[in-house]
Amino acid sequence: MADEAINIGPAPARESYLVMEKILAAVEQTGADAVHPGYGFLSENTVFVAELEKAGVKFIGPHSKAISEMGDKLASKRLATAANVNGIPGYDGVIEDVDHCVHLSREIGYPVMVKASAGGGGKGMRIAWNDEEAAMAFRLCSEEAASSFGDDRMLVEKFVDSPRHIEIQVLGDKHGNAIHLNERECSIQRRNQKVIEEAPSPFLDPATRAAMGDQAVQLSKAIGYDSAGTVEFLCDSQKNFYFLEMNTRLQVEHPITECITGVDLVHQMIRTAYGHPLQLKQEDVGIRGWAFENRVYAEDPTKNFGMPSIGRLYKYEEPKSISGVRCDSGIEEGSEISMYYDPMICKLTCYGGSREEAIATSITALDKYVIRGVTHNIPLLRDVLTEPTFNSGTFTTSYLQETYPDGFQGVQLSQADTLAISSLAAVCHCKEAERARVRLNEKKLKADRTPAARKLVVDVKGEKVAVTVVKKAGSYTVTGPAGNVEVVDNFSLADSVIDTQLNGESLVAQLIKRDPSGQLRIRFKGTALDCMVWPAEAAALLDIMPVKVPVDTSRVILSPMPGVVKMVSVSVGDTVGEGQECAVVEAMKMQNSLASGVTGVVKAIHVKQGDTVDEEQVLLEIE
Repeated sequence: MADEAINIGPAPARESYLVMEKILAAVEQTGADAVHPGYGFLSENTVFVAELEKAGVKFIGPHSKAISEMGDKLASKRLATAANVNGIPGYDGVIEDVDHCVHLSREIGYPVMVKASAGGGGKGMRIAWNDEEAAMAFRLCSEEAASSFGDDRMLVEKFVDSPRHIEIQVLGDKHGNAIHLNERECSIQRRNQKVIEEAPSPFLDPATRAAMGDQAVQLSKAIGYDSAGTVEFLCDSQKNFYFLEMNTRLQVEHPITECITGVDLVHQMIRTAYGHPLQLKQEDVGIRGWAFENRVYAEDPTKNFGMPSIGRLYKYEEPKSISGVRCDSGIEEGSEISMYYDPMICKLTCYGGSREEAIATSITALDKYVIRGVTHNIPLLRDVLTEPTFNSGTFTTSYLQETYPDGFQGVQLSQADTLAISSLAAVCHCKEAERARVRLNEKKLKADRTPAARKLVVDVKGEKVAVTVVKKAGSYTVTGPAGNVEVVDNFSLADSVIDTQLNGESLVAQLIKRDPSGQLRIRFKGTALDCMVWPAEAAALLDIMPVKVPVDTSRVILSPMPGVVKMVSVSVGDTVGEGQECAVVEAMKMQNSLASGVTGVVKAIHVKQGDTVDEEQVLLEIE
């Protein structure tokens, strides 16, 4: 956490972080000699740079002309072409309106990418496959761009089919020197925002790596780039690559480049900002090992691969004592995740001597990461790291949609997994029962009437497993349909992370919740699973218990996340068709279009533009 904090205004970025007068006042108040702008907000704002120069304060970043030229995607494409950098076919100008966007999209040929000229970080970008989607993409992206960047200019270009998103890290100084520090693979994305990055890329060969690096350096020298920056490319299946954009700032994922090169990028940025020449030559930069960055978000990955979740972190423990693990976070236990900012909790960087070793380290770190109070995306990250296509390195930017065509539903349990989790749940139930028998201030000795064996039934994701548990010295023996499982008794129910062994094999899990009814919530392989444990006598009565009928929500539109209503596009009495947009909710700087799931007539509208809504709040009713 920071040594000193200055209040710059209320939570909305438009009233605080994007108001440069407030940032400049904080600089003056603290007597700062230099400003490092971080990853977003004013990091690529030339006016801010100019104001710092007037105040005699160093801006730790590139000169304002480079920011201006590369921050404008239209200008950057022209400069890249002039520097002999490969470009994507598209319209070399600003889109005038919705009709113009549709007309240009038809000319270029679908699919197209509609995106903000001043955008970045996945904001203000959408793929369109037809006229209707192009019109909607223009409207939503321009609103997102105005909200996030204060600039609603849009452009359109050809969407490269089966693309991989690979970026080259560059470093320049004020003496005309520029080098590249190899690539980062950024193809695992949702809604054009990166989820998992790795360095190096499993896709590139040395020749393609060198060619991409050379073009990135060419562009850097052409604009006199004098700091750390990133040149982003799209690669097709034949290793053809096309310039996408240049980010004239430090990237969120920079730690993985530091891991494999040994170069401290922030240190280099400070040196070059003060006019020192680069001491590194291109031949000094190699590749040592492999690194992954897992972006841990406060999101529900079962909702469109990640809808924001808000709340207070009542328990938060980053993975400890694991070699090769680095956690970059800005929160602690007790922090609140709000709807006003990007939902990232932490950048979890994991390093290893090989790709397989770095993946194994990432899995261990995710299993031991404790986050309670918000829904998070560790289940998705953990599942991706064990998925065959990902492990083969043959994925594209469509990986999530192709791997999980029906959406991500959590870990798919094998028979061995079901047996392991049911054994652990049964042991936890027995530990709770044993603890309940102990009276801490009872001095009179009584006969031990603990049953020699407990017969239980465990329900894991609808599958019931009958087990018998016997406590032994240092372990429990759980006998089930597949025989005996020996569970080492080396943990307590209060442990944040359970790290034990089942039949000699490691098992890492987290006991999130337990209640007197026998319900347990256990995080296993990333996913939180609701388990029920009954004594065998109680389980025999389940078939005659009444079943609660779930509420039908097909004729209501619910907010998928906490946010602000930006627009209600229908009125009471309107006839709506299936798939028709009815409202737009903005959360964490993203616009989310909400459509009707049925054909009918709008019966009631419970919100208006500007209202703040909670997750699962009813917005409209349709009859």
